[in-house]
Amino acid sequence: MPLRLSPARPQSLRCEHLENPVGLDEPAPRFSWQLRDARIGARQTAYELVITSATHGSAVWSSGRIASDDALLIPYAGPKLRPHTRYMWRVRLWDHTGVATPWSAAAEWTTGFLGTRWPTSTEWIGLRVAQPKNSTPVRYLRAPTFELDAPPRAAHLHISALGIFEAHVNGKKVGADTLTPGWTDYRRRTEYLTYDVTAHLVTGPNVLGALLADGWYAGKLMWHRQRRLYGPAPALLAALRLELSDGSVKWITSSREWRVTTGAWLAADLYDGEEFDARAEHTGWSTPAFDASAWRRAQPIRVSPRLEINAKQTPPIRAVETLRPRALTEPTPGKFIFDLGQNMVGTVRVRIAGAKAGTRVTLRYGEMLNADGSLYTANLRSALATDIYVAAGKGAGGEEIYEPRFTFHGFRYVELSGVSTPPTRDTLTAIVWQSDLPPAGGFSCSDRLINRLQQNIRWGQRGNYLDLPTDCPQRDERLGWTGDAQIFLGTAAFNYDVATFFHKWCRDLRDGQKPNGSFPDVAPDALALAMASKPEAFPHPHDGNAAWGDAGVICPWVVYQRYGDTRILAENYAAMTAWIAYQERTSHGLLRPDTAYGDWLATDAVTPFRAPTPCDLIGTAYFAESTRLVAATARVLGRRGEAKRYAALHARIVAAFQHGYVAPSGRITGDTQTGYLLALAFDLLPVRLRARAVERLVYLIEKNGNRLATGFVGTPLLCPVLSRFGRHDVAYRLLNQRAYPSWLYPVLNGATTMWERWNSWNAETGFGDIGMNSFNHYAYGAVGEWMYRTIGGLDFDPAVPGWKRLVLAPVPGGGLTHAKASFLSPHGMVRSEWRLERARWTWRVTVPASTTAAVRIPAQKIEDVQIGGKSLRLAPGVSRARIEADRVCLELAAGFYEIAVRAALVVHENR
Repeated sequence: MPLRLSPARPQSLRCEHLENPVGLDEPAPRFSWQLRDARIGARQTAYELVITSATHGSAVWSSGRIASDDALLIPYAGPKLRPHTRYMWRVRLWDHTGVATPWSAAAEWTTGFLGTRWPTSTEWIGLRVAQPKNSTPVRYLRAPTFELDAPPRAAHLHISALGIFEAHVNGKKVGADTLTPGWTDYRRRTEYLTYDVTAHLVTGPNVLGALLADGWYAGKLMWHRQRRLYGPAPALLAALRLELSDGSVKWITSSREWRVTTGAWLAADLYDGEEFDARAEHTGWSTPAFDASAWRRAQPIRVSPRLEINAKQTPPIRAVETLRPRALTEPTPGKFIFDLGQNMVGTVRVRIAGAKAGTRVTLRYGEMLNADGSLYTANLRSALATDIYVAAGKGAGGEEIYEPRFTFHGFRYVELSGVSTPPTRDTLTAIVWQSDLPPAGGFSCSDRLINRLQQNIRWGQRGNYLDLPTDCPQRDERLGWTGDAQIFLGTAAFNYDVATFFHKWCRDLRDGQKPNGSFPDVAPDALALAMASKPEAFPHPHDGNAAWGDAGVICPWVVYQRYGDTRILAENYAAMTAWIAYQERTSHGLLRPDTAYGDWLATDAVTPFRAPTPCDLIGTAYFAESTRLVAATARVLGRRGEAKRYAALHARIVAAFQHGYVAPSGRITGDTQTGYLLALAFDLLPVRLRARAVERLVYLIEKNGNRLATGFVGTPLLCPVLSRFGRHDVAYRLLNQRAYPSWLYPVLNGATTMWERWNSWNAETGFGDIGMNSFNHYAYGAVGEWMYRTIGGLDFDPAVPGWKRLVLAPVPGGGLTHAKASFLSPHGMVRSEWRLERARWTWRVTVPASTTAAVRIPAQKIEDVQIGGKSLRLAPGVSRARIEADRVCLELAAGFYEIAVRAALVVHENR
């Protein structure tokens, strides 16, 4: 009798959150998958995981049949894994009827060094050159040619740099990555990448090469344009592992036997741009036939023996999209302005026709235009953001193509000058760069301005998620500011899969933690090095600051909640507790002292550093919240005694907050929107005073003309707190506000990304303070999380991390007639789409297999609600229908549902 198979299928196999990773340095990797099954109530009841060695053709481990509905981050529990080995894995599942699915298609991963040493012949190499005032030239490095009698069975290039590299094999660039390996705290670690280059190698002569630039390691960093903060010259480390046809292994490693020179790239700096002289290019430099005998021998570069070299386990920066110019103008003779129509991050590809040899073509970048149509660059501060191309000279009819590779810019507009032939819009193409993270969510609604706001939030994230969460991508800064990162992370995780991205960045944050336990304001902590070399330029403390340092606790917790990943809590627990100990030790009666930033850039602030909300109040509120999260982390990790200690400390901090800042009437010191938001969001008030605090918060908003008065700390809490306490109407009023300050004010003024200030530009006064006036600064985009959760109705039960149990509860209002939200959760796609037409409200919901949903429908009677045309009592997949306040609440099993409300509907309108 044939075996009966389930119609369900395993899909979306991942190893350590990644699809078929190469060079994984994890000795006990974890495996995840999704169940594809559209049936009502579909769920996994058991699984079997099988792993084989593709390299050695042998079975490695089988989990056996495990009765479990768990499909997230299942740990490997077989024999010790071998380095430099390709493993295959498959999974089969048992569905809710007890029937097995077919085996999945095979997924794979390849191990890296797994803690073993690099070959002893491997050296850090480079070329020390005279240090000019600005940038140093790009180095060309080339290994000695090597012969192969036959193509290898497998070939993997392990490569890293202190600086940024571009690898080449036999004349071709390896991989699609750029700005590799990215930025880490080079005092402690760098990352290496592994590329499968088997297809690049041939019988006969072969050659390995690389280009090497200053990057973050030796280039300019921060607003004082300090260079060489980490070291005097960039360095390269490379090891090509060849598994030959006879099974033997051969290594080609970086050493002083390599040859090195400079050439076409006269300069390459992340802030200032490139200068490329095409006349000096070494054509064919990385091909076997090229003669590099006149080049110098590579120089060994001294590197700290304590430097850790870890495999990169997050998607690198890549070109992900191209944009064509929407307009081309010539505001002054010979200077042509291309408008891309979108503020973006990356570079351009420009076609230069008929230029004579030595012609200097200049590209300048900016986010805005001056009133006369010329390029606005004042907000870049000292960053030159200029690329120069010196033509090789191909004569009349000839065309040269230039694309910068060792710099990036934040821009909407590009100024082109120095060309003899007037350009067309086809002359230039913009290339969008970002960390190549998998897209996760989408949101849209009936209001085109709110849809543009969502696009602005998403573009702001794309442009600032370049290997780390930067504050801005255009001026002389581009640092991983911790406060910005933690307030936006909830929104970021809706837009993209950021699990690996924040694993890496939390490690950067730990690397910058001081011995006293304080976390830095930026990670990697280049500020510490800059302050050491130029202390007079940094008058404010740049570690231990409220809301900024707390990222070291909040970010690991949010990643755990979103992805069900306990490992990030375990990795960061010691650092988290050290941060709490630092605050406990430096507080005064558990009240925090003033810290540097307060409610940064609040609209009612006298200076950016002094908003009306007291800094010590903000610090104490965050001290309480971080302590609460550490107590929760201890419980998750099974540290019961420590959990009790931190829970008790949290209770004492809350009591100190109430004693220090809360009057018997419920009035909070400072009487600001942000003060009430913190107290309500972090549960710092007695229950009896919460309603009064909400009333006062609403009063302050209405007194301000239904406008916010908050900065970086308060703004992310506005709509979530109002909705939590039932004031959805006020939250919608704030979202729909068009006057300054509001989310829609920049949209109405042409913004295509989030602005650093609510009024970075306006028609009356023009541009804001150039000291801090980024037009791509994602922090205020944190409202996106509320849009997904409240308007779209997509949320999860925080008691069940990893989206295992959903909370679906859209809140119609604000004049919206429809909204649609989707999110690719770890278990599959969640969808929520509602529409209001006359007296009928319809809602389409998708609950992925192996999950359940708590559903709240904005109706007041169970009889008013139907699913699939049936009453709730007859509809499949529905249980526990009941009334709570003004909502019909029920439980849904996995499946697709069409819900309709035919009578009175609870809609929160603006008033």
